[in-house]
Amino acid sequence: MPIATESSGPTRIAFVCVQNAGRSQMSTAFAERERARRGLEDRVEILTGGTHPADSVHEEVIEVMDEAGFDLSDRTPREITSEEVRSCDYVATMGCSTLDVGSVGTQVDIRDWDLDDPDGRDLDRVRTVRDEIERRVTALFDELSTSI
Repeated sequence: MPIATESSGPTRIAFVCVQNAGRSQMSTAFAERERARRGLEDRVEILTGGTHPADSVHEEVIEVMDEAGFDLSDRTPREITSEEVRSCDYVATMGCSTLDVGSVGTQVDIRDWDLDDPDGRDLDRVRTVRDEIERRVTALFDELSTSI
């Protein structure tokens, strides 16, 4: 699916997991950075959420993202609705989602990234997950950018 033109509205990307407290929050931060680096603020909308959100972003995620220059300490996990997911062009699930793919419809490009849950992991393991997420987000934006 191409990056949206002004007449068709923005391309909507969602990053979804169960708690919205780790992988999807890291994905969202990297996606926001990629969107800004590529000057796509008016053309790409980023959503994030969980099917059963936690109360806060995991401490180990806040720590390793801070090392990479992102402050996630003020972010709050939120629930994502089926309507929001259906409104997206792309949805990346983190390998843990209870997202009912059948209710989403065929218009949404759903990708399961199947990433390890960083909750309770040692910092080296969380850094490995973070770096893989960064790689996947960059690749997704590379793919989208070729459609401009």
